[in-house]
Amino acid sequence: MIEINIRENDEFIKLGQALKKAGLVESGVEAKSVILDGLVKVNGEVDTRRGKKLYDGDIVTFEGETIKIIK
Repeated sequence: MIEINIRENDEFIKLGQALKKAGLVESGVEAKSVILDGLVKVNGEVDTRRGKKLYDGDIVTFEGETIKIIK
């Protein structure tokens, strides 16, 4: 499991940013593509919104990898 920290002054991180920060995609364009293709799940459900806000405790899965969002 990959843990992604939300910046100290922020309450959330966007889905595309989390995928990039975790190193699962190389660019925002790639993040947008995999999200729009329905390949990413947030808390067990497919989410096609690149700008989806992720908060502490949210779980993202993509290509067998799991990301946990922590504050």
